[in-house]
Amino acid sequence: MCGIAGTLTNKPVSRTTLREIADGMADAVAHRGPDDSGVWVDEVCGLALAHRRLSIIDLSSAGHQPMTSPCGRFTLIYNGEIYNHRDIRSELNSAGAHFDWRGHSDTETLLAALRHWGVEDALKRLNGMFAFALWDHAERALYLARDRMGEKPLYYGHSGGTFLFGSEIKALSKHPDWENDVDRDALTLYLRYNYVPAPWSIYRDIKKLLPAHYVVVRERGNSVSEPRCYWNSSEIAESGGCDVKGDPTAFVDELDERLRESVYRRMESDVPLGAFLSGGIDSSTVAALMQSQSAHPIRTFTIGFHEAKFNEAKHAKAVAAYLGTDHTELYVHPDEVLAVVPRLPLVWDEPFSDPSQIPTLMVCELARRSVTVCLSGDGGDELFCGYNRYNQGYQAWRKLVRLPWPLRKQLSRLLRALPGSSLDTLIGLLPRRLQLPRLSDRLPKLADVVEQDTLESYYNRLVSQWPNPAAVVCGGREPSMPLHDSENLPRLQGLRECMMYLDAMNYLPDDILNKVDRASMAVSLEARVPILDHRLVEFAWRVPIELKYRNGKGKWLLRQVLNRYVPSKLIERPKMGFGVPIEHWLRGPLREWAETLLSEQRLKEEGFFEPEPIRTKWQEHASGSRNWHYHLWSVLMFQAWLEQAS
Repeated sequence: MCGIAGTLTNKPVSRTTLREIADGMADAVAHRGPDDSGVWVDEVCGLALAHRRLSIIDLSSAGHQPMTSPCGRFTLIYNGEIYNHRDIRSELNSAGAHFDWRGHSDTETLLAALRHWGVEDALKRLNGMFAFALWDHAERALYLARDRMGEKPLYYGHSGGTFLFGSEIKALSKHPDWENDVDRDALTLYLRYNYVPAPWSIYRDIKKLLPAHYVVVRERGNSVSEPRCYWNSSEIAESGGCDVKGDPTAFVDELDERLRESVYRRMESDVPLGAFLSGGIDSSTVAALMQSQSAHPIRTFTIGFHEAKFNEAKHAKAVAAYLGTDHTELYVHPDEVLAVVPRLPLVWDEPFSDPSQIPTLMVCELARRSVTVCLSGDGGDELFCGYNRYNQGYQAWRKLVRLPWPLRKQLSRLLRALPGSSLDTLIGLLPRRLQLPRLSDRLPKLADVVEQDTLESYYNRLVSQWPNPAAVVCGGREPSMPLHDSENLPRLQGLRECMMYLDAMNYLPDDILNKVDRASMAVSLEARVPILDHRLVEFAWRVPIELKYRNGKGKWLLRQVLNRYVPSKLIERPKMGFGVPIEHWLRGPLREWAETLLSEQRLKEEGFFEPEPIRTKWQEHASGSRNWHYHLWSVLMFQAWLEQAS
């Protein structure tokens, strides 16, 4: 795992200056690669490529980057891992071409593949997570590419007339031409989703490269192609969904086999490795398959909380004990968790407000004390129907579409008019089994959901925080999300499949994988995600929905695989998630911090937000009359980020 950065300029810049600029950009992401660094400069073309290395495979100097091909035509910088690099190397050797290998790094294999097959054909052969920049000196063209599912980040664009790119924005910001112009339209998207979705970034004219795409940059940075897709997720999703015929055991067997192979490939490492273990279905499956293929106890890591509502450590400990892993758990005190909050804007150098970023960063720090590589269970919910909205949201939509539109409008108005706190009091008098806790907090969103008239708008409201962010952001207009337009959606069988696809293409790369990448890389830890092997993703789309959601539960097929390795009694429990009690902290230890960032005067002076709706929610939350912690956390994380970025 590594960090990459570079610049391509049409301005006259000396070789020495280019090297100094590139060194500064690389130093900004030194946490991504503390083991080695390198810079390569082409003064004539105005190009500088910089690299920071976290040595994982082939720890020798033979893996040093930037790496230039023996013929001198191509130079590569690369972040990631190619899990089938040995297969590719064998294929290249069988192709008849002569390859004088200097080492066994996947970087050298990737460079040879790009040289031999060309960029697009090579990309189609890769199985891995990656972001790379390839300079073709003969064509004077720079190729930037990103892996299929978006595990590794890549930003690019123009600032001050100069083309820049890098693994993180903090690398771009070290260029002397950097202009930190916040994109207010992107800010509206952030308030809706808690993250800035690709292809936008929080800065104007800086983009995130879409997963499974590459761009070509020519004319000293003046010409940037439209992103080109090399793996069409829409076509893959459309081609799946066969009917269930006969015994589903064949599907269980195939998933078991594919998962085992994916995990095995991701266990290749020349440094110590382990696994995150929450005790849930996904992480337990990964840990079980690792242990079943290891001659020694694998290392597993869990963060525990003293608040029972947020603690999964006891479940993880039980799974670890059954599997026989070398398990490490760390129970953290609230003061330790709160101490992480000021660091968040430095780790995520775009606004990012998924509260699970806090325990994710802490478990990465815990793991890094013992290992350099950790396997993660992310991806199972999106591929195998795990989120609650695939059940509750699905059932609600089926009922809503049967109601006449005028009746739905009336119902929406009624829900908005209900006195929330009084309703909570009345509900509290009911038997416990009939109670709906904090119903008043759910009423505004429920009222919005009821009046949605299309599947796309319904889904969008389910996953939204601020329902009308353009009314909160000064001068902001919310761009339309291309995938949320029905014309751009693949033709899928039903609502569940549509929601899973949208989550896999948006929420997964821009929230979940973003969270894991930044948290792990902040402590120089490589995180690998076996469930997102692209061949496994393709298989998952072939699995009928009836084998994903069955008997009132999601991830049925994945559960059947896990049951072969771990007793179901250790796993079967309500889905908890990886959270922290932000709701209570904002009324307690974080109250003063929040009040400072949300003061009316400060909001007015900065000019990004309309103070009135934010102050209203803050006062209601602080008083305990309503819970607006998710809405407020998104604003607070922007405010804290802005303080660091200014």
